[in-house]
Amino acid sequence: SGAISLSMAIQYADSTVYAIDINERARELCAENATKNNLSNIRVAHPDEVDANIRFTHIWSNPPIRIGKDALHELLLTWLHRLTDDGVAHLVVSKNLGADSLATWLTNNGFATTRIGSSKGFRVLEVLAHR
Repeated sequence: SGAISLSMAIQYADSTVYAIDINERARELCAENATKNNLSNIRVAHPDEVDANIRFTHIWSNPPIRIGKDALHELLLTWLHRLTDDGVAHLVVSKNLGADSLATWLTNNGFATTRIGSSKGFRVLEVLAHR
């Protein structure tokens, strides 16, 4: 579907938005929806297809918490280290799936992390680039 990516592509029409997902069907749907909405600033890709030298000013994600703590931590470290020096990430995480402990882990790993929103059991975490 690509709801986050499509919304960001509309809001930031002058930017390139990367819609990154391991799920092939999700990528297909995102690409279809981008085409239907005439959004030419979206690049739909599998994580392995993204050039390792690309840095991001913003990352928006609802990370796959259920992949397990170790895999999640590895995934977050991989992508959060790709933020530009003044970059910021926004993560939407269920409180019941460990949003608060994830915020603590991020902070303990050098990422200034603030809960900027909470609604219906979900937290929005703002994560600043590693300093």
